[in-house]
Amino acid sequence: MQFDPMIPIWLQVATRIKQEIVTGTRPPGSKLPGGRDLAVAYGINPNTAARIYQELESEGVCYTQRGRGTFVTESSERIDLLRQEMARNAVRRFLGEIAPLALSREVLVEMIEKEADSLAQK
Repeated sequence: MQFDPMIPIWLQVATRIKQEIVTGTRPPGSKLPGGRDLAVAYGINPNTAARIYQELESEGVCYTQRGRGTFVTESSERIDLLRQEMARNAVRRFLGEIAPLALSREVLVEMIEKEADSLAQK
């Protein structure tokens, strides 16, 4: 993973794990890598890996069972809320980037629909 120097590493890795959860790559109840394994996989400090899991746990995205490891939440409702939150953030970023172009809502919707159609055909 190539890190963006403008965004904290722990946040980038946490976001990647959340994406894997909402897309089903990491299904509900599945075991996440141990802290050391996560650190090795991403080339990060083990303390950073621990922070990532602490943050994800505080958000209800995962839970830890002492002696067994860290697991993806089994709550489909929490995963759906996470999906909606991530989509909302993506839309906000998109609108923030496109706002200076001063396109009408109609033109934007038309462009989005065309792009969605072309992606669906692939």
